[in-house]
Amino acid sequence: MPVAEILAGIALVKSSVEFIKSNIDTCKDIGELGGHIDALFRGKDEADRKQNKRGLGVREQFDTAHIAREAIDAKLAAEQLQEISTLINLRFGPGTWQGIVDERAKRIQEAKEAEKQARIEKRKADAELWADIKMVLIVIGAAMLGVGAVIGAIYYSG
Repeated sequence: MPVAEILAGIALVKSSVEFIKSNIDTCKDIGELGGHIDALFRGKDEADRKQNKRGLGVREQFDTAHIAREAIDAKLAAEQLQEISTLINLRFGPGTWQGIVDERAKRIQEAKEAEKQARIEKRKADAELWADIKMVLIVIGAAMLGVGAVIGAIYYSG
């Protein structure tokens, strides 16, 4: 797995943390930091996703430097998230960070549910379409048999 992909997630975390730290005292509401908080979560998720992805070659799977880098980057990202949560709570009041995390989790879950429901509805629509196609083919086949029977009866009776 390319180390650059893991580093991209960590770099996103670090740049978001730097921006939030430098602007936390001057912002008037949490919305001013929203994009950077989102980037912070995206960066951590990306780093976690890359860390857990097992498309590595044999050498990378057992390379101590690679394993150490993954473990340390994950710890650093967690530390930085904790630090930002403390800064946000100090600036905007206790529970603000947990509210952000809870709302994000709720929206992610709602999106997953909506996606699941859309897949179910698509399967139902596909099944109905195929049922309709089968019915049309049966009707056409029956009509062709009927026409064939009538033509056969006329041909053999005449």
